[in-house]
Amino acid sequence: MADAVERAAALREYSEQVASCTKCALAGERTQVVFGAGNPDADLMFVGEAPGFHEDQQGLPFVGQAGKLLDKLLAGIGLTRADVFVVNVLKCRPPGNRDPQPEEIAACEPHLFRQIELVEPKLVATLGNFATKLLSGKPTGITRVHGHPQEVVLGARSVVLYPLYHPAAALYTPSMLKVLEEDFSRIPALLEQMETAPESPGDPEPVVADPEPASVQLGLF
Repeated sequence: MADAVERAAALREYSEQVASCTKCALAGERTQVVFGAGNPDADLMFVGEAPGFHEDQQGLPFVGQAGKLLDKLLAGIGLTRADVFVVNVLKCRPPGNRDPQPEEIAACEPHLFRQIELVEPKLVATLGNFATKLLSGKPTGITRVHGHPQEVVLGARSVVLYPLYHPAAALYTPSMLKVLEEDFSRIPALLEQMETAPESPGDPEPVVADPEPASVQLGLF
């Protein structure tokens, strides 16, 4: 993509395709698809798990209590939602906010990889276990890898993956808030380091995704 205007147009076009997705059974349960939202030219992308009740109603990611905490964490490092792009692994809400099923992840995975391809972030911060395991291509849980950046290849693009606890974890376990704040505090330095470092991906861990895009809604700030 040449610039933010072209990225925004491409994302909007893709969101229109995705809005009618019927690749898994969640299509029959949703109110609407939650495509993603934010700055189409963002260097930082957050990837969560799946929409919840409020996201399903409003069509935007992270608008409930976990979203409010995400806003607070961003503010703590001098950023807002308008500076980043926020998506989920699943674009439709699982019934009762249950865990995503393997077939649902497989159906939605091409959407996520296409979003990464269009936005071209330099740093992808995964929020929680599902996003971390999917994008790292490893089964290691978030408790072992949070706060540790790693080089990965997502689709055909080399990026730095930065695993974080999901903000919802701090809502249920207040002691997690300090861990989240500490991990978030490293983000500005990571972004600055990528601005000044030469393009040398080293030995990234490849993640193979189905390149075939399917179909889900876009909220661009």
